[in-house]
Amino acid sequence: MTPPARTPRSLVWAGAAVFVVAVGLVLLMVVRPSAASSSGAAGSVPTESSADVGFARDMSVHHQQAVEMAFLVRDRTEDEDVRRLAYDIINTQANQRGMMLGWLEVWDRPKSSDRPPMEWMGHPVTPSDGSLMPGMATDTELDRLRAAEGRSAEVLFLRLMTVHHRAGADMAQAAAGSAGTDEIRGLAAGMVRAQESEITLMADMLRARGAKP
Repeated sequence: MTPPARTPRSLVWAGAAVFVVAVGLVLLMVVRPSAASSSGAAGSVPTESSADVGFARDMSVHHQQAVEMAFLVRDRTEDEDVRRLAYDIINTQANQRGMMLGWLEVWDRPKSSDRPPMEWMGHPVTPSDGSLMPGMATDTELDRLRAAEGRSAEVLFLRLMTVHHRAGADMAQAAAGSAGTDEIRGLAAGMVRAQESEITLMADMLRARGAKP
């Protein structure tokens, strides 16, 4: 089967930017009137130190790297299964990232902060070699993925994404149990289920390539 045509990255990112803006506008129109019901008190929104804001902000960054890695492997393999997984990750996580950035806009919270990542979970982390949070690939690992081709790129991507998903699922599990809004609790719970399913899929894909999960 002929692999999907490669869309120029500039067009893909332009489309993603338009999507994020569109999601934000929809949320501004639809969610803002119901902010009281999702936050608890009339007229209130999640505080800057809340799990809701911290999760939306941190997971947006986490997702951004997953999308980047998926683009990288998409351009370095012709394997249909790996490219399909990459497209699923690009579409799903770009969509979810747009939702989270839209909620931050609705709550009038900045999309970035000087606060340490993961502080909302009670254990702030210090970035190392470009890895801002648990599970995120380092700059060195991303350089290795950029230099890889074919099966080597597939195996490295699957291993890096498995670690990425495990940490993402842990973060989402924490948010599902501690967030104050229905929006974040529901999204986070869905992320846990989806990422655990993809971890199982990637383990099978690694074994099929003669590599240990």
